[in-house]
Amino acid sequence: MFKKNKIISSMSIFIIINILFFNILVFAEEVAVYKDESPIFNTIVDIDKNFDISASSGILIEQSSGQVLYEKNPDQKMSPASITKVMTLLLVMEALDTGKISEDDMIKTSEHASSMGGSQIWLEVGEEMSFHDILKATIISSANDAAVALAEHISGNEDEFVSMMNSRAKELGMLNTQFKNATGLDEEGHYSTARDISIMSSKLINYEEIQVYTTRWMDSLRGGEISLVNTNKLVRYYDGITGLKTGTTNDAGSCLTATATRENFGLVAVVLGSATSKERFSSASRLLDYGFNNYEIYELDNIDDLEDIEVPNGIKNNIKPNLDIVKKIVVKKGTKNLVEKRFDIQNIIMAPVEDGQKVGILEFYLEDKKIGEVDIKVNEKIDKINISTSFWKMIKYIFSI
Repeated sequence: MFKKNKIISSMSIFIIINILFFNILVFAEEVAVYKDESPIFNTIVDIDKNFDISASSGILIEQSSGQVLYEKNPDQKMSPASITKVMTLLLVMEALDTGKISEDDMIKTSEHASSMGGSQIWLEVGEEMSFHDILKATIISSANDAAVALAEHISGNEDEFVSMMNSRAKELGMLNTQFKNATGLDEEGHYSTARDISIMSSKLINYEEIQVYTTRWMDSLRGGEISLVNTNKLVRYYDGITGLKTGTTNDAGSCLTATATRENFGLVAVVLGSATSKERFSSASRLLDYGFNNYEIYELDNIDDLEDIEVPNGIKNNIKPNLDIVKKIVVKKGTKNLVEKRFDIQNIIMAPVEDGQKVGILEFYLEDKKIGEVDIKVNEKIDKINISTSFWKMIKYIFSI
C-alpha cells in the first residue's frame, strides 16, 4: 500500500512539474490565430472567352456556392433600378424569421408610401392591406408604394430602412453597393454591381415563400379590381425559372436578375444596362442556357468523418474539423466522375482556437489541374489552458489513477 502511494506521489510530482513547465512556455508565447475571411469557395472555372452578352454588365453564378461561371464588367457600379427591391424583400423575409413582423399583419399606408411614382398599385393614405397582398404587389408588379409600405412597417420610416439595407449589404460582402431608397427609383449615389446583386439574389431565392410569387405570371388585388402581371417574362417560358426581379429606369436601362434551377443545379444570372427589355431577357436566357449546357454539379459526399485535431495547450484536448457550408461544386459537363479530392489539414493547433478558424483546405483536381477549394474550419471555441485549469486537470488525473 505504501509503495503504491509512493508511486502515485512520484507520478503526481512529475505531472505537476510537466504541466507547470508547459504553462510557462504557453504563457511566454502568444499563439497567432488565423481566421480566414475569404469566400467559402474559391472558384477556378475556365470561362469560354468566345461567349458574350450584349448587356453592359453581367454575371452568372452557381446559387449555393457563389461559383462564378461567367462575368462581364461585374464590379462596374451602375443604377440597379427596381432590382433594389431584392434587398428590400430580403430584409422583409429576415424580419419574418426573427418575429419582428408577422404574416398576419395588416400594412397601413403612409402619405410618403402613397406618394411613390413609377410602378404602383395606387395605395391611398391610411389604407390597410394584408401583408401577403402587399408582398405579392411588390414582387409581381414591382409596386413602389407597396415596397415603401413594407419598409415603413419594419423600421418606421424609409430612411431608417435604407440604413438597414446598407448594413446588410456590408454583412453580405457587397462591397460596391450603396442604397438611397427602398424602391430603386433613380437617385444620385444609389448604385450596385452585377456581382453584388448576384449575392443578395442568391440569398433571397432561398425563401420558398418568395418563389410562390416570383414564379406566378398573373394575380390580382382588391377582389379582382387590380390585375398584377409579372414583369419577369421568363416566368412564362423558361424551363426551371424560379425568379427573380426586373428593373427599368432612365439611368439604369433595362436590368434583370434571373434565377433558375434544374436537377438540383441552381443558377443566378444578372444583366445590367441592356438597351431594351427584350435584350435583357435574351441576355439572361443565354446566360442561364450557357450554365446549364456547359456545367454540372459534383456533390461532396463521404467527407464528414474527418479526424479530430489535437489542441495540446487547450482546456479541451481535441477539436472536430468541419467542411464549410458548401456541399457541392460546379465542374465542366461530363467530368464529375474524374474529380480528385486532396485534403490538407493540420494535425495539431495551439489554443486559443476561435469559432470559425481555418484549419485546412479540401482541394479539387481534374487531370492534375486544380479546379477549386473549400475551407476546412472548426465550429467551436477552445481557450488556452492556464495555471488554474492545469491544477484542476492534474487533481482530476491523480484521483483517477
